[in-house]
Amino acid sequence: MTIGSTHNHPADLAIEPDGLIQPWAVRFPNPPDLCFDYRRLVEQAGGIASATRHEHRICIVGAGVTGLTAARELLRCGFTHITLIEQSRRVGGRHLTVVNNGEDYKQPSTPFEMGAMRMPFFNRSVEAPKAGRSLMAHYAQLFDLHISDFPNPGTRWVNATGIYLREGQLEGKGEPELLLWHNPEGDTPPPSTILASVHDKWRRFAEQFAERVAAVYGTQEWQAMWSAIVERYHRLSFRELVRMPVLQAWDPKKAGDFGGLGMTREESAVFYAIGIGDGSWGAFYDVCCLYPLRTAIFGFSSHLQLVHGRVDQDGDPLAAPYLGAGSVSDSRGLQFQAPAYIGLAALDECLLFMDIEGPDSSLYRHLLTRKDGLLTDSSVCGLHKQPDGKIRVEYRWQHSQPERVQLLDAAFDSVILTTPSWLIETNMRLEGFSQEMLPRSVIDAWTHAHWETSCKIYAPLHKSFLDLNKRLPQILVTDSFVHDVYAYRYNDRYPEDCILLSYTWEDDATKLAVFTDDELGDKCIKELDRILLRCSNIAEPISPYIDTRNIRIQRWMTDRNALGCAKLYRPGTYYDAVSLMKYNRDFSCASGLYLAGESFSVDAGWTEPCLRTAIDAVINLCNHTSARFNGGFDLVHYPHYQVQ
Repeated sequence: MTIGSTHNHPADLAIEPDGLIQPWAVRFPNPPDLCFDYRRLVEQAGGIASATRHEHRICIVGAGVTGLTAARELLRCGFTHITLIEQSRRVGGRHLTVVNNGEDYKQPSTPFEMGAMRMPFFNRSVEAPKAGRSLMAHYAQLFDLHISDFPNPGTRWVNATGIYLREGQLEGKGEPELLLWHNPEGDTPPPSTILASVHDKWRRFAEQFAERVAAVYGTQEWQAMWSAIVERYHRLSFRELVRMPVLQAWDPKKAGDFGGLGMTREESAVFYAIGIGDGSWGAFYDVCCLYPLRTAIFGFSSHLQLVHGRVDQDGDPLAAPYLGAGSVSDSRGLQFQAPAYIGLAALDECLLFMDIEGPDSSLYRHLLTRKDGLLTDSSVCGLHKQPDGKIRVEYRWQHSQPERVQLLDAAFDSVILTTPSWLIETNMRLEGFSQEMLPRSVIDAWTHAHWETSCKIYAPLHKSFLDLNKRLPQILVTDSFVHDVYAYRYNDRYPEDCILLSYTWEDDATKLAVFTDDELGDKCIKELDRILLRCSNIAEPISPYIDTRNIRIQRWMTDRNALGCAKLYRPGTYYDAVSLMKYNRDFSCASGLYLAGESFSVDAGWTEPCLRTAIDAVINLCNHTSARFNGGFDLVHYPHYQVQ
């Protein structure tokens, strides 16, 4: 985890592209697919477009950040018949912020981010995060979200990072020791010879890659270069890339080839545990290497931010609709969780409850004007394409209460599907769609997708840990089963800080599945104490600082509203993933079905692709309904996804 955490190199680059920038192209750093300035389109007065078919009936399945964004932007465009169906009794999906406010919202407590927790804004290093050319930066600015630099391992935002590998004997001799990385200026290399070697090999590869990319990003040459990179690497796992020989000199005639990292077997074993800056990479070692390349080179790992919520400097929520309400009603009177505007979930709550310019209303108030506008506790179980071209949506209303559940349906002109793909496969029937509307290859791509599990274990942390403790590091990275430990503070006024006792993915999370929550919380604390007491330079437990009575655990694979935490792709399946992103452009006009969300992206585990695919669905729906685009935009300016 620590190796790449100071690697803001992509955001540091001052390289301007050599060629002419394409109209509506976004600047570097930004995701490689598509090279398009979504923020510029959305932040216009009046939004993306002006609808001409205001009564066009639209159903959005899922009220996570994707569904909420799509609904909000469609309302800004002037579409008035929008139905938003959510299976759970809260909004936000995998933006899951747990806040123990009790009855008094004026005395908030430290939130636990059980899902996404650190946000890239795609800003350059000379800019404030909210100036980044991203949708996340746009909405954070629009809703006045308070943010701070996330305390990533190895950065100057933490007092120290502890590294515990091979039972404290990384170099194979001497007393067990916790390696301590102090990096107050952000330029101190990690301790130990082998860590420094791994660090140097990663930086050499990543910097050469980023500098070549920045020189053509956004120009006519970019699409060809990215296609060459994809063709060179899409069949390789990250494990293979790590061991692949270093390329001594880049050849412009082979523009997509940057060689590998050139690590030895021993260095690779360390890199497996340490990663490149956003978590232990052991769980991702056998995924397609394009995923870590996209993550590290194109801004996903630069200047990551902690979202405090829509709060002031003291951490108190700013005045906002329904704050302190406890619960609110959907269109049929069912109660769901009211907004707290704390943590990352504040983004989703703002999308739903904050007023929108133009319509002079919020998305929530608009949806409540119709009895089928906002439906919670409603599980979509079928999409049926009818002979008249409409899509009949079947759903189980009050599905969490078997004694009250009702099977209902309604017909729509368009449906935007945002749910995790395993939920589609296990919970929904799709019928009546011809091969011209929904090719079998597209269905195969989402049913064959690989969803990763993840487990997060949070606990309240006494203030004395960060205020008075002089020995224990704030961040701990291990090759033990706990893997990654974060301690951090949101605000001095909050009664406690928080500690993420263990953050694991894939096999590392699966091996913890057998334990109950009580067993797992106890097991993690005992393991941390064991590690710290074993190390001769620490010899102090962490348990006295932890409130063991309020441990919270989230296991995403067994969450019925998710069935996984992040969708990844294995070597050789990249083009399948891209085919899902192409679907809206190629087939939605005939089918009336639009695919949006992380399920239909190639950037797993991040919020930005959810926002981008939501806007992609809106763009294509507007185009298919003859809406008038704003700001001189035309679909000719919107680049195509390339599939071999």
